[in-house]
Amino acid sequence: MHIQSTRFGAIEIREETIIVFPEGLIGLGGTRYALVARDDTSVFFWLHSIDDPSLALPVTVPWQFFSDYEVKLSDDDAATLQLESPQDAEIFCVVRATDQLGDFTVNLRGPIVIHGKRRLGRQVINEVGGYGVREPLFARVPLSEVRPAAPAAPVAATGV
Repeated sequence: MHIQSTRFGAIEIREETIIVFPEGLIGLGGTRYALVARDDTSVFFWLHSIDDPSLALPVTVPWQFFSDYEVKLSDDDAATLQLESPQDAEIFCVVRATDQLGDFTVNLRGPIVIHGKRRLGRQVINEVGGYGVREPLFARVPLSEVRPAAPAAPVAATGV
């Protein structure tokens, strides 16, 4: 399938990479999304809506920046995602980008959990307390020291 992204132009999205968010994302429309990346070494991804070509959220794997980050899901969240073990869960956090790299923040309170094999996603409220919705992204690790992580969730397109 092809989408005409307002951000990236024409993108080919393979059906097997579409992630379904049955309840959508908090405050946003649409239920079908795909991960896209600039290249295979990117530390940031875009969670791009298939239903709304103008909607793409920057996301990252939080452990690249916060090695001690913890996520705990409710039993309902785990059941909705059909998670059988913690290894089934791929965690991403939404990044708030600004003009200044030093002002980037990340939402550690409401991570996005994806069951990569089932291609099911859900934004959850982290049951581990103490995390904010706008944590400074580069407070502990400068971008030059961040190493890319290869997510288990399928990446739909690179080169955007």
